[in-house]
Amino acid sequence: MSAFTHPYFVHALLAGTAIALAAGLVGYFLVLRAQVFTGDALSHVAFTGALAALALGYDLRLGLFAATVLFAVLLGALGRRTDDVAIGSVFSWILGLGVFFLTLYTTSRNTGNGTAGVNVLFGSIFGLSSGQAELAVVVAGFICLAVLAIARPLLFASVDEAVAAARRVPVRLLGIAFLILVGACAAEAAQAVGSLLLLGLLAAPAGAAAHLTDRPYHALALSAALAVAEMWAGLALSYYVPQLPPSFAIMAVATAVYATVLIAVRRPRVRVGRAEA
Repeated sequence: MSAFTHPYFVHALLAGTAIALAAGLVGYFLVLRAQVFTGDALSHVAFTGALAALALGYDLRLGLFAATVLFAVLLGALGRRTDDVAIGSVFSWILGLGVFFLTLYTTSRNTGNGTAGVNVLFGSIFGLSSGQAELAVVVAGFICLAVLAIARPLLFASVDEAVAAARRVPVRLLGIAFLILVGACAAEAAQAVGSLLLLGLLAAPAGAAAHLTDRPYHALALSAALAVAEMWAGLALSYYVPQLPPSFAIMAVATAVYATVLIAVRRPRVRVGRAEA
């Protein structure tokens, strides 16, 4: 029987494709701007936000987006060169807060939905409804369009921030806008692969793309293409080998591709020519 005869697989494929496309585009700039650690922090924030919403009786998606976007704005306001120790300390506290909300939710709410915490951590892409899949496509589509709209000035600001600022590029505003998109992408992707594995979807395809080409726009497109292909491969692998959770299968494929590229290809230096800058 074909996988496409199952609605849950079709929903997962639809949402997963859109989410992976957005993650690939956002992830490339995370790698280029050396803000991967920020992406990791946002994955912890996604966990805490979702559990806080559940503990307070709201839809977990409200907590996902509110927490990640607000934290992204805070990080953007602090600037790109924010101390990693400060970020690490803050998100460790936020992770502890997430554990508190998880305990609060499981002890004060109906524990019949006690798997919600597990779903937030590891994702539940095969559990998405038609409406949830369509919403994921809309949100991911908006993120993709927004990233492409600011790609040129963001690339300039990422490669040479001082020169970009001297040429009146709104570097600080671009940084905040980009991190808001990262936060929204993290919130949406957490539903597919979970907050624990979220960083892999953001970083692995982009890291592989950066090793395969030194042309920024080519790398941006390749990052998105790799993320989508890895999403498809992971979903297919999980469908045909039911013992493999989809989030694990997706990350296993992404990690394998990145490791293969890392071993086989020498990393080029990023080149920004007149035609692309």
